[in-house]
Amino acid sequence: MSIEKLTVFDFRNLASEPIVLSDNINFIIGDNGSGKSSLLEAIFYLGHGKSFRTSQVENLVMHNKVKFVVSARDHKGLQLGVAKDFGTGLTEIRIAGEKHRQLSQLAKNIAVQVITPESFKLFFGGPKQRRRFVDLGLFHVKHMFSDSWKEFSRILKQRNACLRSKADSETLSYWTQVFCQASVSVAKLRAEYINELSQELKPWLVLMLPKLAENISISYMQGWNSKKSLHDILALNKERELKSGFSLYGAQKFDVKFLIGNVIIDNQLSRGQQKLFLLALTFAQAKLIEKVKRVKPILLIDDVGAELDLNSRTLLNQAIEELDCQVIITAIDRVAVEPLVPSDNNYKMFHVKHGLISAIGNTL
Repeated sequence: MSIEKLTVFDFRNLASEPIVLSDNINFIIGDNGSGKSSLLEAIFYLGHGKSFRTSQVENLVMHNKVKFVVSARDHKGLQLGVAKDFGTGLTEIRIAGEKHRQLSQLAKNIAVQVITPESFKLFFGGPKQRRRFVDLGLFHVKHMFSDSWKEFSRILKQRNACLRSKADSETLSYWTQVFCQASVSVAKLRAEYINELSQELKPWLVLMLPKLAENISISYMQGWNSKKSLHDILALNKERELKSGFSLYGAQKFDVKFLIGNVIIDNQLSRGQQKLFLLALTFAQAKLIEKVKRVKPILLIDDVGAELDLNSRTLLNQAIEELDCQVIITAIDRVAVEPLVPSDNNYKMFHVKHGLISAIGNTL
């Protein structure tokens, strides 16, 4: 899908005037702190029910306000909206005028991908960031994953409680057995997804990192030694787990490594090359989502000028044309986005100042 009209009320510092977007490329220009990233954050919240900038949802509401609203109309006329009231603690979700209870219902109608300067945490932020990226794709691509992960999380919580309370052997044995079964089920879905992502990634790497593409790969670690059964590993580490009070192995401990040959990628690439790799990886995930959901994702790119030189931005432009979806890009000035402007003038440009977003002419 693509957003035709976006309206926000009391979200961050954004003014409440609706904006009409291009279904192709949109450039958001403004100084740091003007509200550019907040606009992307509002769109991301509509697709995920959370922010990519903060885990504290109360930070999203405008100062001295108790409620924010984000709503959008897509190119087919479908209206989506989410409101968070901090006075009552209630979240209201509406899709085509009907109320829904779960934020996950929004994700069934809108798929949003984001790349920010903070995306480098995918390399440096530890397994948690990489797990988040992979599971975001899994949620959209593997329909069974959401239910499988919820069930696994419930079982993991129960097993950890048994470990902490030093439950009797029979009880711990039961929860260990179902934990192993759930771990294997989740790990299988992840392995399938990583394989599909690896295949989809190849053409994007050829386009954006042609000299390195052949040697780049993704390595998946399921959370325990793949040469041994999880049940055997847990049996060998029973005393360690009882002492720590939580499960040391299992699907919750999975990770991925991005490699050039046998070397971790962040030790080999410059910052600019790392960003091109992140873009290629995100584009690959976006294409997988489109193939499965038959819904074109919306791609958000925050601060496109950071770490990307003129040549890299030219490569990015070629990739965006291949991706063929709605793209919203922020930058400090027009110079940063000049290599990304499509030759057919099928784009819109906006300026943001103190949260007020206004359309500006397409002439650079």
